[in-house]
Amino acid sequence: MKLHELQPAAGSTHRRKIVGRGIAGKGGKTAGRGTKGQKARRQIPAGFEGGQIPLLERIPKLKGFTNPFRVNYTPVNLDALSALEVRVINPDVLAAHGLVRKKALVKVLGRGEVVGALDVSAHAFSDSARSAIEAAGGTVTLVDLPFAVRPAASGNQHQNR
Repeated sequence: MKLHELQPAAGSTHRRKIVGRGIAGKGGKTAGRGTKGQKARRQIPAGFEGGQIPLLERIPKLKGFTNPFRVNYTPVNLDALSALEVRVINPDVLAAHGLVRKKALVKVLGRGEVVGALDVSAHAFSDSARSAIEAAGGTVTLVDLPFAVRPAASGNQHQNR
């Protein structure tokens, strides 16, 4: 037996009924769909729910939201500060050594140990980092953020109209 000789078993396949070819034979005129109504028409769109808002339109398109007041800090750990072997550390020094980008907001985190007294200036500190620097005899200075974290809550926001 060859591949082109394969055939389905006798009686297992049926010819498709041809409908809608005039009123002379069976299956003419309404073609077995009855009279009138939605099911007698051509085709109902996929996802159609009888005039109700379909499921795909009811569910939201986007998930979650973006917080406009989020402040993104670049983390720097104590072991990285100790490896610099510089006594006075600020965001400009960290950028010069390639630990952060030039205008990044820096947060010092407490992984590692401080060797010697360091004068560290950053935008934020974790509690463990602050206590470790001060325990080693260093100082901690908070740098002001270059922008307001939240807009001022004033009563009249449209003064320049």
